[in-house]
Amino acid sequence: MSAAPVFLCNSTAERATVFREAFARALPEIGFEQDAAAASTDDVRYLLTWTIPQGLERFRNLEVVFSVGAGVDQFDTGRLPDHVQVVRMVEDGIIRMMQEYVTLAVLTLHRDWPSYRAQQARSLWRALPTRRAGERRIGFLGLGMLAQAAMERLQPFGFRLAGWSRSPRLIKGVECFHGANQLPEFLARTDILVCLLPLTDETRGILDAALFAQLPEGAALIHAGRGPQLDADALLEALDSEHLSAAILDVTEPEPLPPSHPLWRHPKVILTPHVASVTQAETAAEAVIANICRHRAGEPMVGLVDRARGY
Repeated sequence: MSAAPVFLCNSTAERATVFREAFARALPEIGFEQDAAAASTDDVRYLLTWTIPQGLERFRNLEVVFSVGAGVDQFDTGRLPDHVQVVRMVEDGIIRMMQEYVTLAVLTLHRDWPSYRAQQARSLWRALPTRRAGERRIGFLGLGMLAQAAMERLQPFGFRLAGWSRSPRLIKGVECFHGANQLPEFLARTDILVCLLPLTDETRGILDAALFAQLPEGAALIHAGRGPQLDADALLEALDSEHLSAAILDVTEPEPLPPSHPLWRHPKVILTPHVASVTQAETAAEAVIANICRHRAGEPMVGLVDRARGY
């Protein structure tokens, strides 16, 4: 086994350039390769990729696969040997962008921006009823790193924050719910629902008619999790019946939606093309380098995925 491990960057040329320069500064003892075909089968220990590439089994000494993104649901982890660790991207750029997106989306809905845009199209000048932030209940489906970071940005406004997760959490200033038994109570107290759940077998299709029915009348949805979590037909029905007042969607299934899909033109829907949070090459390189240093020191890596749970 070679004494010089290799990092294989299976990503864009632009991202690879940034990573190569960062590795040369911080980890010059680790080889850097961006051509999988040219990489030594015995030397590759670390891989950065969006999906599991074909022919991965030839890298017999692979130890860690780093995801380019914050999620790993795009990985077919069944193709990885059991000893290979999977790490999702946890970097400052992703966190900051998600904080911006969720804050913008919450304020957009809180201040009825979609309604005012619709009124403008009709040349209608009419003030709508306003609510103080302290009267607006924001609920997060998922209480992971990104959700908690977004909550930090919302707290100064005075919103009443709550979150739901599979297992118990304790977060200062946040009313926490967990498990299937507490989901109805969480939904019943939520005016704006923010979905930041990872995609798993349990969360696939979770945003359905039954869930929407448990939200208060006039509630709104912000979906920045994963497209397959949303039943689009159920959302359209909830909007058309006026049970839900609006939706801001950053993810869909498929992506992009077909041009004829009604979500494109629905007056109560704002669509963005999966841009809520995008990996930034410079800070991503720093995060990966820090994790490789942790791995070599025998310390736990940030963003390590429990392959059994899928996140």
